[in-house]
Amino acid sequence: MAFVYLIKSEKAKDWIYVGSTSNVEFRLKQHNSGQVRSTKFRRPYVLIYKEEYTTLKEARLREKQIKSSRGLKEKLIQLALSSNG
Repeated sequence: MAFVYLIKSEKAKDWIYVGSTSNVEFRLKQHNSGQVRSTKFRRPYVLIYKEEYTTLKEARLREKQIKSSRGLKEKLIQLALSSNG
């Protein structure tokens, strides 16, 4: 299993990070403990969205697609935030 995930900073309210991994829970712990350079200054984070894929290659392709389309990223953020309350 592999995943594309979106995490939302609780410190910088409008900051969303998109990533891919084979273990979402472990990766979120890495983000929250400051082990990821690109996210360490905006922690803590909460997981707001994830999609499951068969392979990490598929998840990384989807991550790239999301990151290259602001409209798609915004749509997923709105979907995630509306379903999480």
